[in-house]
Amino acid sequence: MRERIVLALVLIGLIAWAAGCKKQVDHSELKSAINKSFAGRHECVWPEPIKLPAQVDSSKDEKIRDYNALTDAGLLIRGSEEKKRFLVGSKQVNIYDLSDKGHPAWTPDPNQPGYGNFCFGHFNVTAIDNATPNDASNPTQYTVKYGYEVEGIPAWASTPESMRAFPKFAADSSIRSATATLVKGTDGGWAVVPPQTAH
Repeated sequence: MRERIVLALVLIGLIAWAAGCKKQVDHSELKSAINKSFAGRHECVWPEPIKLPAQVDSSKDEKIRDYNALTDAGLLIRGSEEKKRFLVGSKQVNIYDLSDKGHPAWTPDPNQPGYGNFCFGHFNVTAIDNATPNDASNPTQYTVKYGYEVEGIPAWASTPESMRAFPKFAADSSIRSATATLVKGTDGGWAVVPPQTAH
């Protein structure tokens, strides 16, 4: 009798354990959903579009290093001009504009004529590191930690001058970590809940 009770308890424990060990979420589905959320997103030189041609006072403008690095990479051409100032005389300014090599790399801003940015590559998830349900009793929303990289980095973004001027380019060439919240839709597919922590 005692053996039957022990056996029954063991069986009940196994059934409870099996019920608690629900099927793990499919990491490939999470990876696909995060990559889908990255569609159309690229790495860009500046956080906001800029206007070209640009007049830059080399003694004052903080962007001079950016423009010079892009000139060294062959994307911009540099000229100079004497600019007259009211009552003070004149000063020398640098003029930066797109080079022939820079035109194909330039992404115009459709909302601001003359403005744009140098954008490249696309984000790609390399691995799902961890997926934790936000509510274990209703696992339809997960906090997902993942690794990602920027694919398609052009040669001009990999030059030492560009990496010094734009430190994020060095980070782009390595695997980075980020976190996203994913929710399961009524169709059974996963979607990223904005905002993403990857830039």
